[in-house]
Amino acid sequence: MLEVRNLTKVYDNGTVALEDVSFTVPDGEFLAVIGLSGSGKSTLLRCINRLIEPTEGRILWDGEDITDAGQEDLRRIRRRIGMVFQHFNLVHRSKVITNVLAGRLGYTNPALSVVNRFSERDMIAALDRLDRVGLREKAYARADELSGGQQQRVGIARALMQNPEMLLADEPVASLDPVLAHSIMQHLERIQSDGVTVLCSLHFLDLVHRYADRAIALNDGRLVYDGTPQDIDDQRFESIYGQEAERVG
Repeated sequence: MLEVRNLTKVYDNGTVALEDVSFTVPDGEFLAVIGLSGSGKSTLLRCINRLIEPTEGRILWDGEDITDAGQEDLRRIRRRIGMVFQHFNLVHRSKVITNVLAGRLGYTNPALSVVNRFSERDMIAALDRLDRVGLREKAYARADELSGGQQQRVGIARALMQNPEMLLADEPVASLDPVLAHSIMQHLERIQSDGVTVLCSLHFLDLVHRYADRAIALNDGRLVYDGTPQDIDDQRFESIYGQEAERVG
């Protein structure tokens, strides 16, 4: 169980990105985080694994306080949390398999990881993860030779190298066309079916309806909805996206 309690993030310039946000996520749920650009979705996801430090509030996972964890405990916690990014966050000049192996850095001797020295077991696991996302034949290609959809699948394979118990996907399909978007979402759906908790920020309600068990919505950093995607009626839609937004899906 993930518990977010009264989470607030105020940036140094005074911008309030999150204000008193609270919700829980049962193990194994697919939770969509929705809202306009700038509503706080990315900040929320990055606070959960403390890529961004919260200003106030608590984040607990299976009873352990992530917000209070020291560096060694945080390193251990992050091993269990995979992350998929909107812009892929790959090292473009490196081989695909090297990017996937980066998912094992939290488990590897830091001195060896600097020179990309990984065990044979990790190499076999990386090829297996690439096989799962349909890219085994691209293992030794440069990452920048791949299409956007393929690069995002490499990002998913990298996250899978952690054997995560929770996956945070920050706008994973925002840069992709609709066909590729569904392909990526289906990979996330399969990961959830293996028992992984998935939190995924999304813009489009058709994807939320198709893949999410539940949705929460942010508007100007505040939680304005927590419920099923099917219960987002016209009034709730306006409270999330504004009166001028056109509903699609």
